[in-house]
Amino acid sequence: MATHKTYAKKKRLLRAGKSNRRVPAWVMQRTARKFLRHPKRRNWRRGRMKK
Repeated sequence: MATHKTYAKKKRLLRAGKSNRRVPAWVMQRTARKFLRHPKRRNWRRGRMKK
């Protein structure tokens, strides 16, 4: 990826970075551990983002 990113791309990467976290512990407790994995979780190497 280029060192100098466009603002739009930077914004998308920032949003993806924020959403790329685990399910909170309180959600697991409230749902009796039905939601252990985050369905939209993404690895920077394996999963590519849409443009």
